[in-house]
Amino acid sequence: MKVRNLKYRINWRDAWNKMREERMVKPGVTFDNCFFKKTAEDFSKVIKLSDYEFGRKAAEILNDVLDNNFRVLEIGTGPGTLTVPLSRKVKEITGYELSEINIKHLESNLKENNIKNVKIVKANWNDVDYGKFKDSFDLVVCSHFLWQMDDIEELLRRMEDASKKYCTLIQPCGRDNFAKIIFERITDKEYTGQFEPDADYFAYVILRQWGRLVSVSYFTYEYSRNLEEEISYAAGFIGKFVEVNQAVEEKIRLYLVKENRELKNGLFIGENKAVVMWWEVEK
Repeated sequence: MKVRNLKYRINWRDAWNKMREERMVKPGVTFDNCFFKKTAEDFSKVIKLSDYEFGRKAAEILNDVLDNNFRVLEIGTGPGTLTVPLSRKVKEITGYELSEINIKHLESNLKENNIKNVKIVKANWNDVDYGKFKDSFDLVVCSHFLWQMDDIEELLRRMEDASKKYCTLIQPCGRDNFAKIIFERITDKEYTGQFEPDADYFAYVILRQWGRLVSVSYFTYEYSRNLEEEISYAAGFIGKFVEVNQAVEEKIRLYLVKENRELKNGLFIGENKAVVMWWEVEK
């Protein structure tokens, strides 16, 4: 892997570590004993309801580099947000996923879409002997996964080692106003970006310092959730800062029911943005 030698480099690690301290806290949700299982189920339902819009738009952006003979490595498949639409554009995907709940939903979603070119590996990517994958894939992609990494630079090295052509990062960017309003109402603190999902700029800095020419594109995607799913969505990030007990859950519910949250066919509709970054690997 070629990396250019620069006299001056931007120190991104301090900010990365401090931001991860907030983002990687397990939500303190106590109003529902089945919260985390339900959250995984909700996410799978939401992506299917949108016909995998997030993954479809990300895959469309990559059309210029994708080939139907590509062998792809996907790090962190989740329930198939990207896996399902991407599988229709490439020869095969090897997907690494640790969560048994996510694998269960992924298997169901693949079967539902009659997709047979995806191999699922239950493993933590951080523990994988990635040396055996040296130059094994045409594309290595990581979506929604950056904040899971202690060392994002090591992730990028591993991705490049496994790829012989391209690497791609896909990451949501920015939160909707609902998330910010709920945070301020529940915590009585000013929202200053405590749980923004943006991690792409850290990767961009590293890659540019390495000398990679990174292509960047953004897209907008819509989500639809019912009342209970929207409450769980809010609890998932508020719980990183306060205990979401029955009283807090009720505050979230009252806001959603009474205050300016428009419904469409009984569903809460929102819009977010995501970034797709891709670059050619230098050997």
